[in-house]
Amino acid sequence: MNKKLAAALSGGAVLVLTLSGCSDDSDNKVNDWAKKVCDQVQPQLQKIANANASIQQQTADNSKPADVQQTDSAAFQQISQAYKALGAAVDSAGPPPVDDGETTQKEAVKELNASSVAYADLKTKVDALDTKDQAKFADGLKGIADELNKISTSGDQALKKLQSGEVGSAMAKQKGCQKPTASAPPAAAPSAPEATPSKSASPSASASEKA
Repeated sequence: MNKKLAAALSGGAVLVLTLSGCSDDSDNKVNDWAKKVCDQVQPQLQKIANANASIQQQTADNSKPADVQQTDSAAFQQISQAYKALGAAVDSAGPPPVDDGETTQKEAVKELNASSVAYADLKTKVDALDTKDQAKFADGLKGIADELNKISTSGDQALKKLQSGEVGSAMAKQKGCQKPTASAPPAAAPSAPEATPSKSASPSASASEKA
């Protein structure tokens, strides 16, 4: 019943997971800025990835609604907190030393904070689902998966801009901005979410599939 939600989450968007290119032509100031951000980013990417993995674990058709609800709620909370921390990391680093850096930074922080709020809202909606009626619960999860897909496919233009050009190349070279390996914690452990990839991917589950 959680398959569509897991599919939507797997296409969620996070800063730097879509980075590519490792050119060595960035100057020291840009590299220093990238390191400052990426050193703070890695723990949050790991949290988002772990949260995603915990939801993936609850995709069996015989998963109990109450267990799915608990897992999804904890995961959304963790992802929300991670996005908030990502926004704080980009904000505290200051504007990247490139043309229009201040505007790019502010827009990226705005998007990351908006994602944090959106995931917190999803947690509230998951918590409100009726776990005593499996059919209603599955329908509710489908609606949440649809909302998650909207979050994942909109509002990432500033992040893409931040990840482009000189800044993107410098960030791509930083270990902290590279995709972590997901390690799913026990479903009950709410403190270790993990990272989701890029905001542009769409869920692979069909609309007719149970959430």
